[in-house]
Amino acid sequence: MMHRQADTPRDPRSIDRPDPVLIRYYLITSLLTGPVFPFVFLPLYIRYKTLRYRFDDEGVWMAWGLFFRRQINLSYRRIQDIHVTQSLIQRWLGIATVSIQTAAGSAAPEMSIEGILDPESLRDFLYARMRGARSEDGHTEPTSDPILQLLIEIRDGIAVLNERVRALEEAGR
Repeated sequence: MMHRQADTPRDPRSIDRPDPVLIRYYLITSLLTGPVFPFVFLPLYIRYKTLRYRFDDEGVWMAWGLFFRRQINLSYRRIQDIHVTQSLIQRWLGIATVSIQTAAGSAAPEMSIEGILDPESLRDFLYARMRGARSEDGHTEPTSDPILQLLIEIRDGIAVLNERVRALEEAGR
C-alpha cells in the first residue's frame, strides 16, 4: 500500500506546494481515461508544476497555470465552509483535497487545495482563522477588525449582565 501519513501535524503556513504524491494521483486518474490519456495528463502535469499556495495572516492565496495564469486570494472572513474529501485513490496514496467555500452563490468550491498530507490540521487552521483565534480560556484574541472587536465587546457585556441578573435573582430568594 502506498499510504503515507504525516508524522507530525505540519504548520499550514509552511505549505507552499502540493505533496509530490499528487502527480502520482494525476497519473493514475489520467491512465483510467484510456486512449485520451495524453490530453488529460498534460494539463494536470502543468497544473501540478505551477501550483502554489500561501497561508498568511490575511488569507489563503493559490495560483497555477503556464499560459493562462489563474490566481485566487480569499480572506479568512470570506470563508463560509471547509470540506475535506478523499477519493478511493487519494486514500490509497494518503492525500486529500481541502475545499473552501464562500458565500459567492456557486455550488462549486471557490478554492480546492489539492495534495495535502494532513488535511485535518489544515482544516483546523482554516476554521480557527475564519472564526478568530481562541486562547486557552475560550476568549477571542484581540483583532484589528473593528466590527469583530465590537461584537466581542457586546458578547462580553452580555455575559457580565447575565452574571449580575443571576446574582440579583439569588439574592432575592
